[in-house]
Amino acid sequence: MAESNNQNQNNQKGQEKPQDINQLLKVRREKLAGLQAPVDAEGNPQDKDPYKITKVDVTHHAQEIKDHFSELEGKEVTIAGRMMSKRVMGKASFCNVQDLSGNIQSYVARDEIGTDSYKDFKKYDIGDLVCISGKVFETKTGEKSVHADSVTLLAKSLQILPEKYHGLKDTDMRYRQRYVDLIMNEEVKDTFIKRSKIISTIRKYLDSQGFMEVETPMLVSNAGGAAARPFETHFNALDEDLKLRISLELYLKRLIVGGMERVYEIGRVFRNEGLDTRHNPEFTLMELYQAYTDYNGMMDLTENLYRYVAQEVLGTTKITYKGIEMDLGQPFERITMVDAVKKYSGIDFNEITTLEEARAVAKEKHVEYEERHKKGDILNLFFEEFVEEHLVQPTFVMDHPIEISPLTKKKPDNPDYVERFEFFMNGWEMANAYSELNDPIDQRERFKAQEELLAQGDEEANSTDEDFMYALELGMPPTGGIGFGIDRMCMLLTDSPAIRDVLLFPTMRSTT
Repeated sequence: MAESNNQNQNNQKGQEKPQDINQLLKVRREKLAGLQAPVDAEGNPQDKDPYKITKVDVTHHAQEIKDHFSELEGKEVTIAGRMMSKRVMGKASFCNVQDLSGNIQSYVARDEIGTDSYKDFKKYDIGDLVCISGKVFETKTGEKSVHADSVTLLAKSLQILPEKYHGLKDTDMRYRQRYVDLIMNEEVKDTFIKRSKIISTIRKYLDSQGFMEVETPMLVSNAGGAAARPFETHFNALDEDLKLRISLELYLKRLIVGGMERVYEIGRVFRNEGLDTRHNPEFTLMELYQAYTDYNGMMDLTENLYRYVAQEVLGTTKITYKGIEMDLGQPFERITMVDAVKKYSGIDFNEITTLEEARAVAKEKHVEYEERHKKGDILNLFFEEFVEEHLVQPTFVMDHPIEISPLTKKKPDNPDYVERFEFFMNGWEMANAYSELNDPIDQRERFKAQEELLAQGDEEANSTDEDFMYALELGMPPTGGIGFGIDRMCMLLTDSPAIRDVLLFPTMRSTT
């Protein structure tokens, strides 16, 4: 039973019966065995095992040929990629080869590549990896193509790709088998190419501002710097329990103490929490710290960075996400948390002086709180309930209550609040920044309060990091710091509906 290679019949895996699929898979393996045999069917010596090929001198990619056709017409090129379609028409055939940049047609004629090579080519399957050398030309229908002088099989596809015209539509399967998703869905590949450019552009901007990229530990004995539950593991060699980091903060601040005045890190962090469209237990975080500035300096940096990345990657400062336009070219709004809550809930927390009053107004507005929550916690609950969804255009929400900001410097004129902001777009928190707390005595008191929350069962509270405290006691200069969610940034700039769409291999439930 031969597998059809015609374009209109290829890869209809979803329409084949299981026994038919098994037969098709068997045929592919038989073809490979034939190529790897020391002699052909007539007993002549052969050396056609594709896996013996170690190198291909690719000269051009598909899109490059199309973009520079006038310069390349009539010239010899070598392309390599996956054969996505094939039409066999007697002594000549057409196939379509897909590489990183896109796809291009190739015209393969028996008289050009030779009878034996053409006979082999006719046996190639959709999904096989091939190398084609030939001259660039344009068909009568105006399609830029390569007229093959030679066709070489580089790797045999022993599996069957999803049916061409429906692609890989099962969302769960797309995430589990991203490699198939990248082959079948060009827009998916474009998303991850754009993600790579976003990250390289961030680095380019920060490097131009005098920042140094560094790397800090992922395995730590004390996972601090954020309100999150860590993953725990055991290091056998030292017989010690360790955690996966939830933040980059405390080690980067140690470097500020050490005199490295501008540092940043882009890396994975791990939080033992739920999955949804904006959360994955491992995700990419960027944190940066700059000595001798404050959260106002971090606001300026954030605004400039987002504007620069959008312009470089998208060619515009206006982005559209699910039909909603957001303008990064305009000055970002700046509003305090208290004023934002007043604006959208009607409650002015400047007029609430006691915890009892805060609880009373929470009950009045049906905002649920826990017994351990203080006035500042309740203010934050109001913000989450009434405000976040309205922050569509770029907005800095400033001056958070001290209860939810254990690593942040107090406002000199109002010690109940701290010099902190969160950056919002599309109703999402995109970044979190502080004027960093550099008073070691105050910091120890904040850690003590966190320890009390831990004792009360708050698994997201921080415990005291004595080594970090020693670093602070050596002296840390006034410092501004910020953490950016890279994945959410990529979601917005690529118009992707879920965080899994911008993670090559998102966390999935095991199928075993």
